[in-house]
Amino acid sequence: MKRIIRWLAIVVAVLLLIVITLPLWFNANEFRPMLESDLSQALGREVKLGDLKLAILTGSVTTNDLSVADDPLFNRTPFVRAKSLNLAVDLWPLIFSHKLIVTGLTIDQPEIMLLQSPAGDWNFSKLGAKSAPKPLAPAPPSEKGGLDLSVKLVRITAGRFTLGKTGGHAKPLVLEQLNAELRDFSSTTVFPFSLNTKVAGGGSIQLEGKAGPIDEADVAATPVQASLKVAQLDLAGSGLNEASPGVAGLLSFDGNGDSKGDTVQATGRVKLEKLKLAKTGSPAPNPLELDFVVRHNLRKQSGQVSRGDIHIGKALARLTGSYARQGESTVLNMNLSGPDMPVPELAAMLPALGIVLPAGASLQGGTATANFTMAGPADKLVTSGSLAFSNTRIAGFDMGKKMETVEKLAGIKATPDTEIQTLSANLRMAPEGMSAENIKLVVPAIGEMGGGGTISPANALDFKMSVAVHTGGVMAMVSDKPIPFLVEGTCSDPVFRPDMRAVATDVVKGEAGKAAGSLLKGLLGGKKN
Repeated sequence: MKRIIRWLAIVVAVLLLIVITLPLWFNANEFRPMLESDLSQALGREVKLGDLKLAILTGSVTTNDLSVADDPLFNRTPFVRAKSLNLAVDLWPLIFSHKLIVTGLTIDQPEIMLLQSPAGDWNFSKLGAKSAPKPLAPAPPSEKGGLDLSVKLVRITAGRFTLGKTGGHAKPLVLEQLNAELRDFSSTTVFPFSLNTKVAGGGSIQLEGKAGPIDEADVAATPVQASLKVAQLDLAGSGLNEASPGVAGLLSFDGNGDSKGDTVQATGRVKLEKLKLAKTGSPAPNPLELDFVVRHNLRKQSGQVSRGDIHIGKALARLTGSYARQGESTVLNMNLSGPDMPVPELAAMLPALGIVLPAGASLQGGTATANFTMAGPADKLVTSGSLAFSNTRIAGFDMGKKMETVEKLAGIKATPDTEIQTLSANLRMAPEGMSAENIKLVVPAIGEMGGGGTISPANALDFKMSVAVHTGGVMAMVSDKPIPFLVEGTCSDPVFRPDMRAVATDVVKGEAGKAAGSLLKGLLGGKKN
């Protein structure tokens, strides 16, 4: 028994000695020229490897450096640079037949630059193309065997991907700590893949699905079916808001996409938190959610939104239309329709739009109906259409008190809140400010008002209005015509004052009118303009 144990110990020792010394007499670098040549021909790009080392215990061949050349039409620097490349291999044919059979591939800490041209082409589009030129100095055929790629697993660990565009000054999107897996990889069949990464500036992305077969003419046109999850992506921190700097917030996404050729059909839900839609805006306290269906053209960088259901609490609006990339801008042509939306839900979005209510005021109750078109570049967007309110209240704002000069004129009673029966207007919102025309406002405590005006980007008011008051007071002695007045100041502190020029023109006429005009001037305390 002791003899058997001794012989077993000797055999184990010999095997261990072989394992330990095998890398010393087996030169893995003899495969490097062949491996570089075959990989270069497979990718259509020059591939450079560092020294190869055999790891018997893990059954792998490793190199401490990897570089893959970029498409010269895009970049002269490498398309891929990686700290190390690990090839899982079958040891038996490698040792005894000098045949390299690769069953797995791991690229550690690669830095990859993905670039898109204005025409929509990517710098990886021609990877593996049959028309690609062969390396300038291919390695001669090896008499000891060849390269057999039967890859069951391709893995990328701790990668850094940079997605940018050629020309222009757009900030690229940077993905950090990217990990990806491709299983049962083959260029001629469908294979599953998964990816997770962090976004520089804030946020994370998870992508999972199936891809293939690889499109030989354009890798970017390879069919893909995938689910995408994005969490807390910072629009400003990541640079995704560069085309529209006034937009900021945290974006989350859960959806699916089906890509065939140049076209992607995508469905899902977007959630936007702390949303800001204007340079002068502040983050909205409540989230906005969007259920969408989009058909996107990858090459033209354009698309059609066939469904865009916007949810702001219980308020629902529908967005449809098209978009297209033009230079460094995205041009929109959209329609927004929102019938009978609860006003308090919409009020929560006013800060995001840079719209300010009078100090201490809030919108309560009622409904709103909106119909708008949005046209132009995203950073110079012009939004125009109609907006109407019914049976709402501006709590904490006494319009009668603000219009105290008109109150003396018409006997208006002061109230702590302003009840609005109806309010409608045609609006135009653009970077230079907002204009309102054909305003029709019915406030039961005051009367019917009409007019128009503008709001500057700094929220300065410039409105010319008139009010047909519920007759009484001094004005009943003078005329039943609407009383003209001006609204100036700011949105947070509006100032109402009589339009004396309009009063003099429309109300005070003749010698009898002069007496009434003197009385009015004394009551209003105004000066002629």
